[in-house]
Amino acid sequence: MAPKDPLLGTLKVCVLNLQSDGETVTDTNPHLSSCCELVELVLRKGLQQPVLSLVQRDYWQCFEQLPKQDACGRLAALSLAVDQTRVCRKLLSAQGRGRYLLRLALSRKALPQFVTHLLHTPRVLEWYSPVISILRNEEFVEPFMSLLLVLTHMDFKLDMENCSFLDESWLLPVCDIYEVVPCREVGMVLRYLSGRVFILDLMPGSQAHVDKFTCPGDIIDEINDISLRNSKNGQAGMVLSRLKGCPLAIRVLRWRAQDGTVYRPLIKLLRVLRMENPTLQLGPAPSQQPAAKDQKDSPSQCLKEGRIVYIVQFLGEASIGMSGDKEVLQHAIPQVLQKNLPSKEVLLDLKETHLTCTDRNSKLELFKHHYPEISCVGRYGQPDYTIFAFCVA
Repeated sequence: MAPKDPLLGTLKVCVLNLQSDGETVTDTNPHLSSCCELVELVLRKGLQQPVLSLVQRDYWQCFEQLPKQDACGRLAALSLAVDQTRVCRKLLSAQGRGRYLLRLALSRKALPQFVTHLLHTPRVLEWYSPVISILRNEEFVEPFMSLLLVLTHMDFKLDMENCSFLDESWLLPVCDIYEVVPCREVGMVLRYLSGRVFILDLMPGSQAHVDKFTCPGDIIDEINDISLRNSKNGQAGMVLSRLKGCPLAIRVLRWRAQDGTVYRPLIKLLRVLRMENPTLQLGPAPSQQPAAKDQKDSPSQCLKEGRIVYIVQFLGEASIGMSGDKEVLQHAIPQVLQKNLPSKEVLLDLKETHLTCTDRNSKLELFKHHYPEISCVGRYGQPDYTIFAFCVA
């Protein structure tokens, strides 16, 4: 009877589970992290440490050496993946880089090719023990490569930018993009802890508080493609200062995992934040949740010429002078409300190059503005935040 390795048996079960979930695999698949971890264990099994070196050797160093050692001349895909991994600023350790490389290989259906290069490079393969390594055992390496080939028949749609926690875990946090209109201050109170930028609180009336997108306990991972991994105190503020007046795309890592529980790699750090700030409340304030629910329940859209348009109440307009900053809206909106004019139900149509506002009953076009004419957009700082306005030059 042929000998069996328990790692390969477990990996086979995991691959079959991935197959049963369908051809497309995303980061939300419950079997993905287990499958990646098992492949990692196979690549680590029997990997010997150098005698005269203080650096711990991992499988990342093996793949990193292949473009230098393998002379087959067909290493373009591997070299590109290694270079892309090496320059990623969110990865601080060999473990994180190795995991990122594996995810890249799965996304590009290239994992069997990468491992084959490793098997054909004696100067790197000799780092593995011939006694316990799967890669140097002919009876084990063949079924392992067969399982990797099965993975190439699946379509891995992975978010490669969500990689800041690969140094610590195969479990990845929920990641969202917070798009912020140009404003003077976003209004987030931050705390720097273990190289990560936590949101402690949202300033009342600020843009972040109005948008209700971020929550205390969430992490700012990057701003406009500028990574904040391993940030020093004040670094996020410096980035925001440089981007003042510009639209922002903030990548937010949620403290809450996909299943609603606390994201496990954050438990210790959140405990520290709680000890420093006993009043810290994770997640949105309870008073915000019913408001969001009411907004979802109210009909606010309809179809016009095959497009979705928004049904809103037009309250009026006011002159604000020469200033077009977002902050003037907090003074202009009360001016309109004080006139106490009867509201009109209108259709707000956001087209590709401009917007139009049409009276829903009379079909009369009230105004039309091209987007370059609009200097700012914002909501009124009142409890339900349902009134918004924009400033036109």
